[in-house]
Amino acid sequence: MPIDVHTYAFHPKIADKVVRQLEDHYRISPVGNGLLEDLLPRLDRAGIDRAVMHCAATKPEQVVPANNWALHVQENYPRLIPFGTFHPAFADWEGEFDRLAAAGIKGIKIHPDFQGFSLDDPRLDPILEAIGQRFFLMVHVGDLRPPEENPSSPQKLAALLDRFPRLKVIAAHLGGFQHWPWVVEHLAGRDLYFDTSSSLNAIPSRLLFDIFAHHPRERILFGSDYPLFDPREEMKLLRIRMRLADRELEELLTNGERLFPN
Repeated sequence: MPIDVHTYAFHPKIADKVVRQLEDHYRISPVGNGLLEDLLPRLDRAGIDRAVMHCAATKPEQVVPANNWALHVQENYPRLIPFGTFHPAFADWEGEFDRLAAAGIKGIKIHPDFQGFSLDDPRLDPILEAIGQRFFLMVHVGDLRPPEENPSSPQKLAALLDRFPRLKVIAAHLGGFQHWPWVVEHLAGRDLYFDTSSSLNAIPSRLLFDIFAHHPRERILFGSDYPLFDPREEMKLLRIRMRLADRELEELLTNGERLFPN
């Protein structure tokens, strides 16, 4: 069963604003409007049965509304697998984790660059200890700044994994958007998952093949990063860039089943 592990769909009140912020930051035009009624038909056209849907609270006061949206989607859209979020400046993260777990939420998404903290922020330590194996943790890694300046980087994530080896981490963007040389050095082969989101249109072929050669194929998950990119087009690009046969593509598309069985 094909699963897209990296999509976003926003509450209608904020979708337009968030999509415009993404466009301004990355200097690309998103293909979608960030609404559920746009995402779901795109999944159908791609032949994708289910998708993980993310959110990230850029301010502490956004944690509860963002998680309320995730819980709404959990209750009303069974083909979607919504992740919750937290912010290290939000005091009652323990209560939020209890609330999400009670509702069956499977994971937590963080985007340090947009949320305004670093992966080496000591405030994260008790939070990550509490997450443990209770949730999957989807981490945005890499961005437009060099590793020493970037709030998230393969080096910072590697150090985090050393401190919290029980975490079930999915490192977005093949382990680090625009940080792929350091992915090979610091993350490939370790006990975590990568997704393919926002990578296939930008990563040099040598680094793409290096990552696939040094990381277990069953730990590489398909992700489109909708609304930035279209799931069907990202599937085509994955096949072309990696020169995959039908069977090999199907295996990659279904790797997420082991993480999120029906």
